[in-house]
Amino acid sequence: MPGPPDFLLIGAPKCGTSALHRALNRHPDLFLTEPKEPKFFLTDGPPPISGGGPGDVETWAEHVWRRADYEKLFEAAPPGARRGESTVFYLYDTAAQRRIRELVPAAKLIAVLRDPVERAHSNWAHLRGAGLEPEADFGAALRAEPRRIEQGWAHFWHYTAQGRYGEQLAHLDTLFAPEQVLLIRYRDLRDAPGETIDRVCRFLGVATGVVAGVPRHNVRPDVHGRTAGPTPAERAEALPRFADDVPRVAGRTGWDLADWLR
Repeated sequence: MPGPPDFLLIGAPKCGTSALHRALNRHPDLFLTEPKEPKFFLTDGPPPISGGGPGDVETWAEHVWRRADYEKLFEAAPPGARRGESTVFYLYDTAAQRRIRELVPAAKLIAVLRDPVERAHSNWAHLRGAGLEPEADFGAALRAEPRRIEQGWAHFWHYTAQGRYGEQLAHLDTLFAPEQVLLIRYRDLRDAPGETIDRVCRFLGVATGVVAGVPRHNVRPDVHGRTAGPTPAERAEALPRFADDVPRVAGRTGWDLADWLR
């Protein structure tokens, strides 16, 4: 019989979660859903049907919000396989964290964290390239964020707030034991994919050495045809929005994050 998942990839957006999802789905003892992001835990019922930012209504319509429909996504899992899904907004949305705790308190949670300025810029470039972001200037989009949040624009528009991982992890730690949470640096997923996949497999209790690497996924140029990150000026404007939060992440993870503050 279908049931809730055993593990969740909970974030963050533009941190390689799609590629990680695809890689893990190659493992014979793991089963991940299609669609990749059911978004089930983001609401207590149906999502909004109006309002939000450009494209939000169409995205909300993709939510798998009925529990029976959500659990049906896992019914094709082979017997004994660990079942998972990958909704990148669960780490950011503290109400979603609580819903996960209520339904699947023993779930294992995986989050990939990226330099928050690079993440925010990639997020902006993604929406700009898709023809949805009205601001051609990254800094202007950052300055518009508080107003957009107040107006109910969906999570993917929250460029700064999504990257304040320290706050999000502090809340997560009130709900789940440390051994239930695996945190990965984006650069490790990018630069040492085989080792990183094996680390995830050990965390999930399945055999290592089965998945060779991580496929490239969702690499798209920004509005100027580049795939590089923010310019120095863009970084200088964005960085103060994260300066107080990065030390929280370093304290939680033990990572040297000096490069995130430069």
